[in-house]
Amino acid sequence: MKQQRTLVLCSCALIFLLLFSHPLSVTAQEVEDEREFDYIEGSEKGPAQWGDIKREWADCRTGRLQSPIDMSDRRVKMVQKTENIKRNYRPFNATLKNRGHDIMVQWEGRDKAGSIQINGSRYFLQQCHWHSPSEHAINGRTYDMELHMLHTTPEQKIAVIGYLYKIGKPDAFLSKLLNDIMSMTDQILKRNIGIVDPREIKFGGKKYYRYMGSLTTPPCKQGVIRTINKKVTPPPSLPRRLQNPRTSLCLFFWAQTSSLKVFQLNSDKDNFKGPS
Repeated sequence: MKQQRTLVLCSCALIFLLLFSHPLSVTAQEVEDEREFDYIEGSEKGPAQWGDIKREWADCRTGRLQSPIDMSDRRVKMVQKTENIKRNYRPFNATLKNRGHDIMVQWEGRDKAGSIQINGSRYFLQQCHWHSPSEHAINGRTYDMELHMLHTTPEQKIAVIGYLYKIGKPDAFLSKLLNDIMSMTDQILKRNIGIVDPREIKFGGKKYYRYMGSLTTPPCKQGVIRTINKKVTPPPSLPRRLQNPRTSLCLFFWAQTSSLKVFQLNSDKDNFKGPS
C-alpha cells in the first residue's frame, strides 16, 4: 500500500512538472525550423502564404497588428527610456543557434538572464537574434542590421526591444561573438558558448519608438510590444578578407533574405495606439 501511494505521488509530481515547467507555450514562440517556411516572394512557403500553411499561423494573414512597419506610422509613439524601460539583466549560460533564417543567442532558463520592466510588468529575457538588412524602417530608410531582444512573461506576453545598426566602429557585444558566429556552418546548428552578459548590449540614446505589433516569423503572434531604439548603432568592423560590408553581414548572420518588407497597413488597421 505504501509503495502504491509513493507511485501515485511520483506520478502526480511528474504530471505537474510536464504541465507547468515549460517556460513558454509553443503558440508564443517563433518557429525555429526554417524548412516550414521561407522568405522568397512567390514561393509556396513565402510570407504571403504563411497564414495558409498551418491553422495556428492564421495570424500571419488575418492579424491586424503586423510587424515590421515604418516608424513614421501613426500607431507609433515616442517614449523616454528612463520612464518606460527598466533593465535588470544578469550574465548566464547561453547557446548560439543557427536557425537558417538567422543566428540566435538563447539564454538557458526562463528567468535566469534577468528582465526588463515596461509599464509595471516584468518581461524575462529569452533570446536575441539579428536581421540584415533591418526589418523596421525610419522614414522609409532601412539600415544594415537589426538586433531583436525577445522577452516574455509567465502569461506568454511578449516584448521585443530592437536596435538598428549601421557600418562603423566596433561594437563590444558583437565583437565577442564574431568568432563563434563565423565558425557556425550548416552542419553545426548550435553550440554552448558559456556565460553571455546581456548588459553588454548598450542602450544608446534616450528615446525609443513604441508600438503594438507581432512576431515577424510564424506564428505571427499578435499583441507584441515593439520598442525600437531611435539611436542607430555602429556594428563591428569586418575582417579585411571580406571586402563587401553588406555581403559580410549576410555571411555572419545567414540573414540576407530574412528581413520582411515593411507592411503597408490599411487605415482601418492603424487606429491602435499601443500601450501607455
